[in-house]
Amino acid sequence: MSNANVLIRNATLDDVELITAFNLAMARETEGKALEPATVKAGTAAGIADPSRSLYFIAEVGGDRVGQTMVTVEWSDWRNGFFWWIQSVYIDPPFRRRGVFRALYHHIRAEAQRRKDVCGLRLYAHKGNKRAIQTYLSLGMNRTSYVLLEEEWCGQ
Repeated sequence: MSNANVLIRNATLDDVELITAFNLAMARETEGKALEPATVKAGTAAGIADPSRSLYFIAEVGGDRVGQTMVTVEWSDWRNGFFWWIQSVYIDPPFRRRGVFRALYHHIRAEAQRRKDVCGLRLYAHKGNKRAIQTYLSLGMNRTSYVLLEEEWCGQ
């Protein structure tokens, strides 16, 4: 399959059920987490309904929805621009290693570069997800010197 066979489009509220299912599967697969389906569904719907929260992209092959990713923004005062954070990446297992994420990434990168207020792309990956990390590196992304830290009090 080539990237030409992958159609990328913005998600709509009609995609909430699929994105919820993909997000639940991703959390189980990558981190061994069982998320609360109702919370994920509500969060997905809220993100799609309000583009200031997130942008979701859907990958389709032959009319089937086979992958997704979400973008959120981070303001950088150092650069006077936004970083687009690529998150919630999930590709249906039969379509992995077939260029679906590559098509999503190139679409997002092109969209970001069209805008004058976006200064770069970022993402984080679970340290054990070596295949995904290798994919991101092969697309031209680089490891940074930053360490991700968090304090979480909901969704635990």
